[in-house]
Amino acid sequence: MQEVAAEAIDKINVVTQIFDANPWSMLGVILLGFMGGTLSGFIGSGGAFLMTPGMMNLGVPGVMAVGANITHKFGKAMMGSKKHGELGHVDKKLGIFLLATAAVGIRAAVVVNGMFFEKLGKAGSSLYVSVFFVLTLSIIGYSLLKDALRSKKDPDAGPSDKLLNLSRKFQFRPLVRFKVANVEVSLVVLLSIGFFVGYMAGTIGVGGFIGVPAMIYIFGVPTVVAAGTELFLAMFMGAWGAFNYGLQGYVDLRLTMLLYGGSLIGIYFGAIGTHLVKELYIRMVTAILILLCVISRALAIPEYLQELDIINLGVGAAAMFELGSKVFLFGSGIVATFLILYWTFSAKSREKKSAELGFSHGE
Repeated sequence: MQEVAAEAIDKINVVTQIFDANPWSMLGVILLGFMGGTLSGFIGSGGAFLMTPGMMNLGVPGVMAVGANITHKFGKAMMGSKKHGELGHVDKKLGIFLLATAAVGIRAAVVVNGMFFEKLGKAGSSLYVSVFFVLTLSIIGYSLLKDALRSKKDPDAGPSDKLLNLSRKFQFRPLVRFKVANVEVSLVVLLSIGFFVGYMAGTIGVGGFIGVPAMIYIFGVPTVVAAGTELFLAMFMGAWGAFNYGLQGYVDLRLTMLLYGGSLIGIYFGAIGTHLVKELYIRMVTAILILLCVISRALAIPEYLQELDIINLGVGAAAMFELGSKVFLFGSGIVATFLILYWTFSAKSREKKSAELGFSHGE
């Protein structure tokens, strides 16, 4: 028992050392929370694709960055889900079905993630998370961007229906009907997607970028309903993930509370933006931001390889890769957050002016 307590203290000391060395890191975590919260409410992803690598850029080990992010996900998702629910964007039945196997996927991810940290240390954990991040999100980001560009050329076009038509050929019975989303989906497909969503969330803190595209492109769910349902699902995945990472000693509540400090404000504006901004803009921001974050993580990989003595970088090269990773991550996040807030407030202003004009004409 004493050995377990000592190991937990050692893990907590990692974050203490980061904050002692650079107190500004705390402000950086709050900024990450605000940007992630705004993105979460806007695109339903949880914003973790920005916050997990962002904390790693500040020196937090990959497994602890995921642990803090998935723990903070519960409260943030609860607030975002409530807002989307008021707008009629949540299919609770669909979320519960996906949760059935998502919990299994999260547990599997915690075991694997913890193994890398215990065997290879901070660099090994961060390398595993980064490689997984780059491989999975580069595919997702490219697919979303390609589809968004297609929709831009044809404004009347919705999300691509290629995967939807393909999935319908493999609609194994029983089929489950979801009223709010207005779709009918194979139970086998539902449970499979749920597991992958859980594993993604447990590995890099990003569940929405499997869940939201799957609901849109495979199930045929409208984008806004997919975003709201993902946040509903994220409430429970966050609680389960926090429990599992907490048992292993990988959750530092200071990181979690700093993320809350920014995200609970940002998510409110993001959710409003979903209701006011064109769906094409939502998909464009999502795709471009994913790919920029992928580049940021890819630039961080050489540093971890050097720490594991797999490659040997010069001092100048290592500093260049580290700076490039931070610039891509924080720069893209700040720009995307600014655009979302700008579009939201502009649309709200136009809506208010239209209402005032209508009222004056009515008089």
